[in-house]
Amino acid sequence: MAAYVQRPTADEYVQFYAPYIARVPAGDIVRLLAEQLSGTLDLLAQLPPERSHHAYAPGKWTIGQVVGHLSDAERIMAARALRFARGDTQPLPGFDENAYVPAGRFEERALDSLAGELRAVRAASVAFFDGLPPEAWTRRGSANAHGISVRALACVIAGHELHHRAILSERYLAGPASA
Repeated sequence: MAAYVQRPTADEYVQFYAPYIARVPAGDIVRLLAEQLSGTLDLLAQLPPERSHHAYAPGKWTIGQVVGHLSDAERIMAARALRFARGDTQPLPGFDENAYVPAGRFEERALDSLAGELRAVRAASVAFFDGLPPEAWTRRGSANAHGISVRALACVIAGHELHHRAILSERYLAGPASA
């Protein structure tokens, strides 16, 4: 695996991403990305398949939609990292997760299918980040009109998953089965 990559500094990302990056423990980000997904997949395995269509409140995403969103967001962040790592300076657009989720039609898929897709997406992200040369980690680009570095994007991927894992644990798994 790649050598330890220093945490991004505050000037490498927009404040919106700070809560995600704050969730990421210090250490080798590639190793963390390779290892952390198992915690989310273990959590999902505890859920009965029929709960994949459960939302903890009206207007909130279902469990399946959360998992689909994790795959979508990771793909987008990894694609941004790829472009910036390769020196692409073309500004990239943002994305609206609230438009992506319904278009993904995640409610039509089984939770184990969504979890398998997330596993595949993460494997691709780990392979990409693991192969980066040291100088690529600090390269920057613009996405959604904000500057961000490759190493910040790796941390956003990890922290975003941890954020949604906490929500799944606190609001979906901890609650009563009928909630």
